[in-house]
Amino acid sequence: MMNVPARKTPSPAPAVDAVDTSYLEGLLGYNARRAALAVIEVFMERMAPYDLRPVDFSVLSLITHNPGITSRQLCSTLGILPPNLVGMINALEKRELIARKPHPRDGRAMGLHLTPSGLKLMRDAERTAAALEAEVSGRLSPTEAKTLIRLLKKVYL
Repeated sequence: MMNVPARKTPSPAPAVDAVDTSYLEGLLGYNARRAALAVIEVFMERMAPYDLRPVDFSVLSLITHNPGITSRQLCSTLGILPPNLVGMINALEKRELIARKPHPRDGRAMGLHLTPSGLKLMRDAERTAAALEAEVSGRLSPTEAKTLIRLLKKVYL
């Protein structure tokens, strides 16, 4: 008969009672992402009646406030790759929210404009976004909210 070594009982793994997040909480990216996720989740719910994703809202808002903006300008402002914007513009045009019109100074470019239904949708959507912003920044004073926006812009601009 062979001698079979006795099996050792493994020692129990350490248990975590309180999770230490101090390292992550010291990271700008972690905090920015957590804040963004908290806002975007509510944003998606509130924009569902308008059938707008965050990027659609951003594109339409830029068109709202910059009638005649070109696709190239949208791409550079929002950091969107041109192939990704083409499908989005086509979808917004199919929904009759925007229209393309010849650019007054660049014969090759088309300016993007809201249609009357696009204008109505964006009035309502921007009103909803403003209410959402007030709600999610409720723990901040107006000065703190402005400071936070200014500091975040220093990171990405």
